[in-house]
Amino acid sequence: MIGTDTSLSDAEVAVAAARAGADIIRELYGQPLARVEKGAGDFATTADLRAERAILDVIRTARPDDAVLGEEGGQLGAHDAVRRWLVDPLCGTLNYSARTMLAAVNVALPDGAAAVADPFSGEVFFTDGQTARMLRDRTETTLAPSSATGLVEVNLDRPFPNASRFRAVDLLANPAFVERFRPRVVSTTLALTWVASGRRAAYITDGSDLSGSVHFAAGIAVCRAAGCVVSGIDGAPAPCRGLVVAADPDCHELLISMIKDQDHHFA
Repeated sequence: MIGTDTSLSDAEVAVAAARAGADIIRELYGQPLARVEKGAGDFATTADLRAERAILDVIRTARPDDAVLGEEGGQLGAHDAVRRWLVDPLCGTLNYSARTMLAAVNVALPDGAAAVADPFSGEVFFTDGQTARMLRDRTETTLAPSSATGLVEVNLDRPFPNASRFRAVDLLANPAFVERFRPRVVSTTLALTWVASGRRAAYITDGSDLSGSVHFAAGIAVCRAAGCVVSGIDGAPAPCRGLVVAADPDCHELLISMIKDQDHHFA
């Protein structure tokens, strides 16, 4: 917790908030948790709610005039606030509920600072809007994307608004895709930080414009600041359909060509 210090930079606030949420997620891991049903198979848990409150405490203390859009609590603060933080206290709730240590805490100020915390590794990936770094314990390192692993995370979760021209499951069956890349499915936007840090070559998901999503905004911000190529599934910049984040231009171009070839077959 950062007390009443309002002198922190936006990046420091984002890191402190993400860490506060991650502490709760780690503390409650493996415990019996009450569920709050949200419909269509989606749900939140006690961990989601408590983590969001911890994040809000940090932001309210450091930036009392800012508004917040939380995954669980919705819009908080003045509707005419100049700035609004986007908060996803637990990305990977289903993983977490199944006692799988693949989850992320996302905090972002659109077009500014953002942080993604891994509750279990202790790593926090963050940006001040210009550069991207990773903090573990008290050591900071600059993020360096690389497509060398050939590993590509493909999100298979619904919704599928672009199903008429793009289906992730069909991309996995593309001979050219499996010859060049090795697909993975992690089901959390923690995977975006893996692209920024060189652990994955790319990340692909369907969806509408995700740049302003509480789930994706922080990861996208970190990837952009790290120098990754970020676009929609059609290769267009935001606002766009779905999301393709690649470590470098060559990897991005190859993936987009495979996706467009899929679109041609649908047509």
